[in-house]
Parts: sequence; structure tokens; C-alpha cells
Amino acid sequence: MGLTGTPFILLICVLALAALAGVVWAVPRAGRVLPARVGLLLVSQILLLAALLTVANAYFAFYGSWGDLLGMSGGAGGGTGDPAGHRPQGGSGPDGPDPLLVPMHDAFIDGHRLPAQDGRLEAVTIHGARSGITALAYVYLPPQYFQDRTRRFPVTLALTGYPGNAQNLVTRLRLPQTAAQEIAAHRIKPMIFVMMRPMVTPPRDTECTDVPNGPLAETFFARDLPAAVQAAYRTAPAPAGWSALGDSTGGYCALKLAMRHSDRFAAAISLSGYYKALRDITTGDLYGGSPAYRNENDLDWRLRHLPAPPVDVLVTTSRVGEKDYQATRRFIALVRPPMRVASITLPTGGHHFSVWNRELTPALRWLSGRLGV
Repeated sequence: MGLTGTPFILLICVLALAALAGVVWAVPRAGRVLPARVGLLLVSQILLLAALLTVANAYFAFYGSWGDLLGMSGGAGGGTGDPAGHRPQGGSGPDGPDPLLVPMHDAFIDGHRLPAQDGRLEAVTIHGARSGITALAYVYLPPQYFQDRTRRFPVTLALTGYPGNAQNLVTRLRLPQTAAQEIAAHRIKPMIFVMMRPMVTPPRDTECTDVPNGPLAETFFARDLPAAVQAAYRTAPAPAGWSALGDSTGGYCALKLAMRHSDRFAAAISLSGYYKALRDITTGDLYGGSPAYRNENDLDWRLRHLPAPPVDVLVTTSRVGEKDYQATRRFIALVRPPMRVASITLPTGGHHFSVWNRELTPALRWLSGRLGV
């Protein structure tokens, strides 16, 4: 029974309601037996909390499966043929190295395929040759990709927040749908979007960092993923044709990848991102106890102490309702050439998809003008 499936959600909700009804019926009859009364109340409260968390998880897609929740997810699994019609170069088995990107199946939006004129959405598995990480991604290919078989396209790596789910970029942010509309209206250039969550070794939040004696998440996103995508699709050369985009944790990752790997990414968009990696129970020690390595991952520190990278970045925030407003103003003030920064500041907002939906269209138009073909 799936974690986000309707049967499981209904089961938990029915159990919670039944427990509540049971408490109303049984507590008066338990008399002065305190342990029985406390036990009944405790069970009902636990089930009610479980029901609320289950519904919230299904809506926000924090954890997509039991494996994600329990930290036993081993990646997206292998492919099932090549419905996309463009098997990665190099082949597999005795004829060549194992492919780095394996198409699994055409993905769906709101229960339907994207119309042919709007491009195609694919679910793929990406294998990291350097990092050893395997992760699921969704790839959006614009209609022009199939109309001109000789043309190469810019690529944007899109990352959602933590713990997140790559599907949030499709169902909540509606990135491929918005991009398809903007491309059809000739307001942005056709580009490929590779959509993922930053949590590539669940349940740990690596903040897209190469953790000493731990997951090499930065290597996966900065080296392995571009190599896999370049081998599988017709992509524009780096760095002029590559960018990163993200919300929340994904926004921090997008900025960090561009600033630390300007040889790979020319631009980045951070929707309500932050500028210094968090440290809590979900991250653990990301830097092996090294203050120097921690500073290298602090974007403000980099701008104060290191040469500015030759990248363009866009950051967004809200004056009211967003905790990163002051941090964003501070980051903007630190940027100096050859790095360039633009910003979107809403009068009121918050840290959720309804705000990022409002910012996405102008952000994509900004990005389109900064990527080479």
C-alpha cells in the first residue's frame, strides 16, 4: 500500500476517526481507571496526528514512498527500454560502457501526456560515474527538439526543496507547463529542463555538498549529471548553454553550483533560497569538522573573500512573509563584477509554491536572455 496512495490515506483517516469515536464512547465507561483513560487518549491522538501528517505529505509530496520515508530508497531503478527514441551514446554491456542516463517511460502531468505540440516529459534514471549516486529525474524536451534533429538546446537543472519530490516541479511549480506556454508564445527560447530533488541519498539533506567520507552530492550535480545529460540529449555547450534553478534548498543549491562551477553553469535562479548551508538533524556534519570547508559553502563568505565568478544570478524574496528578505538584500549588496545579480521582490509572499508560481514566468524570461544556443 503506497505512502501517498488513496487507500492508505483513507485507511489512516478511518482509523483516526474510529479511535476518536472510541474515546468518546469508552472514556466515560473507564471510570477511575487512569491508565486506561490515558491509553485511550494517547492512541487516539497518535492516530489523529498520523492522519494529518499523511494528508500533508500526500499534498506536498515530501516523501513519495516508504523507502524515502525510512531512508531505504536505492534510486529509481533500471530502465524499461527506450521509448524516447534516443538511447544514450555508448550503448551498454559488451558493446560499450553502461549508459549514464536510462529512459524509463514517458511521464504524465495531471494524468495526461503533454500534448505533442508542447513537447515531451520523460522519467529517467541518472547514474553518477564519479559519485556513485543513482537518482530519478524528469526531463522536459521542447517540441523543437523533435522538429529539428540537428539543433542543440540549452539545459536548466531544476531542483526542488528538501525533502521534496521531483514531481513537485511538475505538479506544484508547473515548470514544464509554464515553459511550454512561454516557448509557444516565443517569449523564451526552447530549452531542456532536468528536474530533480536535491536529496539524492535519502533521508540525508546534503545541501548539494561533497560530504567528507559521505555522499558526493556536489560531484553528482556538477559533473555526473551534465555528463549523463550530454550523452543522452542534444545539448548546448557549457557553460554558456547551462543553468540551474531551484526553490528553497534547491535555490541555495542552484546558486552554489553556479558560483562554485562557473565552468559548467552560466546562470542560476534562486526562488526563496538561502545563502548558507543549514546544519540540523537532517544534515549532520557536512564539512568533516572543517571551518575552511564550511566557509567555502557559505555564499556570502565566498563573495567577501574570493574572486567573484563570471555568472548571472536571479534571487527572489518578499518584504513581508519571507524570512530570507534581509539575507537576500545582504547577498545582493555583496555581488560585484564579473558576477551580476538581478532580483524579484514581492511586497508580500511566503515560502510556498503559490509565491514561486508568480515568480517563475518572469524568472524564465530573464534566464532565456542569458543562455546561449
